[in-house]
Amino acid sequence: MPAARYKRLVDAFAARIRAGELRSGTQLPTHRQLAAREGVAVVTASRVYAELEAMGLVSSEQGRGTFVRDQTVPPGHGIDQHALGADTVDLNFNYPTLPGQADLLRRALRELAGSGDLEALLRYQPHGGRERDRAAVATHLLNRGLDTTPDRIALVDGAQHGLTVTALAALQPGDVVAADAITYPGFTVIADALRLELAPIPTTSTGPDVDALARLCRHRPVRAVYAMPTLHNPLGYVMDEDVRQQVIAVARRYGLLIIEDASYAYLAHRPPPPLAATAPDITVYVSGFSKNVATGLRVGYVVAPQTRMPAIERAIRATTWNTPAVTTAVVTRWLEDGTVDRLEADKRADAERRQAIAQNILTPLRQQAYPSSYFTWLPLPDDARADRIAAALARQRISVSTAEPFAITEHVPQAIRLALGSTDLSTLAGALTTVRRAIDDDRHR
Repeated sequence: MPAARYKRLVDAFAARIRAGELRSGTQLPTHRQLAAREGVAVVTASRVYAELEAMGLVSSEQGRGTFVRDQTVPPGHGIDQHALGADTVDLNFNYPTLPGQADLLRRALRELAGSGDLEALLRYQPHGGRERDRAAVATHLLNRGLDTTPDRIALVDGAQHGLTVTALAALQPGDVVAADAITYPGFTVIADALRLELAPIPTTSTGPDVDALARLCRHRPVRAVYAMPTLHNPLGYVMDEDVRQQVIAVARRYGLLIIEDASYAYLAHRPPPPLAATAPDITVYVSGFSKNVATGLRVGYVVAPQTRMPAIERAIRATTWNTPAVTTAVVTRWLEDGTVDRLEADKRADAERRQAIAQNILTPLRQQAYPSSYFTWLPLPDDARADRIAAALARQRISVSTAEPFAITEHVPQAIRLALGSTDLSTLAGALTTVRRAIDDDRHR
């Protein structure tokens, strides 16, 4: 088919979509129907739709077909944090805070200003963090069921930085990393930047499909598996003990590195031991103090096998040199005096209240959520479309995320992810009522 003819088809569809002639949610002809109508090969029709999808104008849904996207919701919505108006309710990003946290910081800074080692905070720190700081993290991790030593801990600028330095230290461009088909968008950003290939694994209600992981490893040169056993963002599951053991067994059989993201683990009640506790020789455990304390502190940590520590410290040096000494000192004081433990307990209770509100208001919609988590995953009914709903809510000053930034599969499920931790309780209830109404309206349009 001449290139000009092929481009004319793409341009014609694009013009009709942008002009509103083909409205959001409109189902386009099948590949075969388009080929027959235009007198082109099926492969060419597929190429037309692929280019429209790359332009963000349509989306393909496995088993259903190709649909026009709502153009007021940008592609990749939810990966990047966009500035929101003061009158917009943020159900997209979580930055949970509790009353009185500013006073805690004010008091901590006063105490720090009067300490004897203040001058030391003006100098470069060790790449992996000072001994006292790493020891405080090691003690804290006993609450998570992880018994480790300070020399296996490196301090980083938040969990996102921890995932980045782990990937930099352990992987090469082109390496294959297995991950849940629906996963944390921040890791997909890292994979894109480092040119890693993410291979999707189907999920069950208790974790990844371990048989599918094993099949993937038999057919592909998988180097690592990225997992969130406690607790998964956004699907809300806590991997049970049996599945954890199976994941470890597959990792040992095929020589995989396990990258364990525990950013939300503090919200889970008595979960099974971390993967890093059972398989410390093949697991890098990553978490931080953004969600359980405050997002602005940007302090996190990596727990790794001793053999991997030199490479991790080199990656820290290459990216930030060291975690800022002042914020690290504040976090260490709060670890030592019990402030972090108290904040975690209070935030678990806060998340449980918010989750109860969501469960009550969003009934009878299908919901996937942990009872004390700060997010809810809403798989939509067959006759509802996530992009249309997100656009309708945006017009009502409510920001939500579709499944698009969380999916690493070709076909994106129709679902909405709601972050519950960034607004006050009274506003949250009203916003969730509006979400439920928007889904109902979309189904009946």
